[in-house]
Amino acid sequence: MRTATRREVLAAAGALGLAGLASACGGDPSTGRTGGGDDTAARLSARPGDPGADPPVPIPTSPGTHALGLAPERDTVLHVPPGLGPAPALVLSLHGANGDAQGGLAPLLGLADERGLLLLAPASRGRTWDAIRGGHGPDVEVIDRALSSVFAAFAVDPGRLAVAGFSDGASYALGLGLANGDLFGRVIAFSPGFVPSAPPQGRPAVFVAHGTGDDVLPIDATSREIVPALRDDGYDVTYREFDGPHVVPPEVAREAVDWLGGP
Repeated sequence: MRTATRREVLAAAGALGLAGLASACGGDPSTGRTGGGDDTAARLSARPGDPGADPPVPIPTSPGTHALGLAPERDTVLHVPPGLGPAPALVLSLHGANGDAQGGLAPLLGLADERGLLLLAPASRGRTWDAIRGGHGPDVEVIDRALSSVFAAFAVDPGRLAVAGFSDGASYALGLGLANGDLFGRVIAFSPGFVPSAPPQGRPAVFVAHGTGDDVLPIDATSREIVPALRDDGYDVTYREFDGPHVVPPEVAREAVDWLGGP
């Protein structure tokens, strides 16, 4: 019988002990935070250079921020920086609870133009991401189709794919990133609450940052538990604490982008 990893134990505890935090950041305290280790629905099929099963949606490739037309409401947006190189990096950037696609772009938008990063920002189908309130499902489907469309339009560098997020988006980025570590080489979590469990694939590097004065997702119950659990599971984790509340300070965002590497 397999022994549960520390990360799985932490995620299961999150379904009970972090229910109050779910309420604070937009989750549903009646369902709490999931720890389902058999959630294979977190797997993404989109891959650079592979059109996938669903036809990709034609998308603009000119510089600027574009809606992709994947949904009549709460659409996904793509930010294309000026002077994009021939094999750009792509960051899937996820908003916090009660946010939208523009909120997903916000922490990294200026740096994307400076560093030539494609930013893909979906919007959750509900007020927060599916795995925060239950299991992976409709949000993964939207993300998969958005990625397929971007991969069809741009020759994205397969070695420079990352997923990032803030708050509930950070929790979702951790769960999705670890479940798709064969796609995402790097995961950035700004002030996460927990790690939604799913069977891990690959071994992505992880960057976690959290404010010591965070009163929405207090650091002692979240990142100070998450980071040791990930390290115990063998992940390479870069951890940054800063003096501040539940925000992404510009200097922390810059540190994360520096950590991604590239120009």
